[in-house]
Amino acid sequence: MEEISVKVPRDLIRILKVRDEEVSKLVRLYLAIELYREGKVSLGKAAGIAGVSRCEMMEILASKGIPIQYDVEDLEKDLKTLEE
Repeated sequence: MEEISVKVPRDLIRILKVRDEEVSKLVRLYLAIELYREGKVSLGKAAGIAGVSRCEMMEILASKGIPIQYDVEDLEKDLKTLEE
């Protein structure tokens, strides 16, 4: 995946209460959560952005009270996968 750099205020480290090297992962996680919440990315894509598994992403979303978006198309994909 191609990456870009984004400048963030140094105060962000203090606000997030993390070390410098943890900022990138945490910012990616928050971005993934918000993009998923807004319906801009799928669960799998959000997990990829955050660098976690789909299962971990589901747990993170649940811990923040964000419902999993699961529609008929998702069900059909899962059923097809199970049949294979």
